[in-house]
Amino acid sequence: MTPLAQKSSVRPVSLSNQRPRFRSQRTSKFTESVIREMTRLAMEAKAINLAQGFPDFSAPEAIKQAAQQAIADDFNQYAITWGAKPFRDAIAAKYRKWYGLDYDPEREITVCCGSTEGMIASMLAVTNPGDEVIVFEPYYENYGPDTLLCDAKRKLVSLRPPDWTFDPGELRRAFSSKTKAIILNSPNNPTGKVFSREELQVIADLCQEFDALAITDEIYEHILYGPMSHIPIATLPGMRERSVLVNSMSKTYSVTGWRVGWVLAAPDLTDSIRKVHDFLTVGAAAPLQQAGVLALNMPDPYYEKLATDYEGRRDKLMGILTQAGFRCFRPDGAYYIMTDIRDFGLGDDFAFVRHMIEHAGVAAVPGSSFFADPQDGSTLIRFCFCKKYETLEEAGNRLRKL
Repeated sequence: MTPLAQKSSVRPVSLSNQRPRFRSQRTSKFTESVIREMTRLAMEAKAINLAQGFPDFSAPEAIKQAAQQAIADDFNQYAITWGAKPFRDAIAAKYRKWYGLDYDPEREITVCCGSTEGMIASMLAVTNPGDEVIVFEPYYENYGPDTLLCDAKRKLVSLRPPDWTFDPGELRRAFSSKTKAIILNSPNNPTGKVFSREELQVIADLCQEFDALAITDEIYEHILYGPMSHIPIATLPGMRERSVLVNSMSKTYSVTGWRVGWVLAAPDLTDSIRKVHDFLTVGAAAPLQQAGVLALNMPDPYYEKLATDYEGRRDKLMGILTQAGFRCFRPDGAYYIMTDIRDFGLGDDFAFVRHMIEHAGVAAVPGSSFFADPQDGSTLIRFCFCKKYETLEEAGNRLRKL
């Protein structure tokens, strides 16, 4: 027998007994997305999905046709890593028109794979291990893992119902010499809060006092109700150079599956963000960026109708939920309704949502997924209303079973 054929005297290590060795510590600190889990449960039970925030109606026909034409025209290879120039130019033009903000497409705009990548790329680019990042709570569930993946320390500041206001004193106490950034999501998911100019000024003053950045998730900028208006914190005095603005086509143009977003920041910040983005995803889909040029040039009536249509859906679902016995917190923006379930007496938020999926055929998101301490959200659940009226009406019929 040749040496190569001889049986090894070294016993193989059983991977089944050693699996923890191959898992990074950073991923052990958070779970999979609860929102996406609820979508899977809804699919398995054939329940109406009022959990995950994607429309069940069509995207604008013109935008779809633009994507189809871009593919036919052979926009099928890599675009420039940080975004095709026509799309970056369209982004710059939109922010100039809507907010009077001038961003240089060559040095201050990075196109990425949705706002989800935009947030994590930005945080990896600007934070160091041990830096503190302030997050308003309840918060969109991605912000927790984002800070953990960066080895940053999260500092929480409460948004208090029913209006989801914050205490300026509590916010000030959260800032310190270790604060690198504050994450601001307005209009807010999950609460629907729209931060006022006065509130933004409090945040801006503290950012400047403590030399911190504002990383802003503005994906619901055009989904506003009544007299509400969206104000990017970058427009406030002293904040243009210390803001990282993250946005996406997903919600405004009803294309959540396209995964095309962008990050706007000063040149030095953009340089770091582009490096991270390049090695995370290389770039967003080239034909969809071409379609984005048309999307970002949609006329003003498109955005007016978008808000009006969603306001009608909000009022429809508010009525359905109230009639079914939920206590609702009325949102001023975005397309979610937070509700209090204590009157039902059916256990905590997870038990209630599972009961609702099984017995009523409607899925929502347990409120504890938006809090660091699950107990703080155990009496809340979140519904989304970015659905057809027929879908909302059928959900109402089913919820009467509760």
